[in-house]
Amino acid sequence: MAAIVDAVRAGKTIFLPPYDASLSQPGEEALVTVGIEPNPYGGTVGEFRYQLEGEEDLLHLYIVRRDGEPLTPEEGQLVAGFVWHGVPSALIWLKPGRLTQHFYVGHDDLLGSLTERLG
Repeated sequence: MAAIVDAVRAGKTIFLPPYDASLSQPGEEALVTVGIEPNPYGGTVGEFRYQLEGEEDLLHLYIVRRDGEPLTPEEGQLVAGFVWHGVPSALIWLKPGRLTQHFYVGHDDLLGSLTERLG
């Protein structure tokens, strides 16, 4: 999260990593492999993979299972709570899905909640 906070402070847009077609498999759902390329704004937590990207004044976090199977909003919330530890849950917006769970938080809310924890 330190890289995210630094990018937001600097006004840098957080983009998805450049697409690498060699990492996709035929028949896979598109959102399962978005952001699978190594980058400083994504990672794994247990059986889940997450990716962050900037959207105007919001930060978008999406979560998928590493095996591509469906996940529940509650599973996504556990990962979001880990990634955004310190951000009050009332400030996080959820857009649930079947294979992906999407979470959003305002840049100002993120900085206000994490600056003290990360420095």
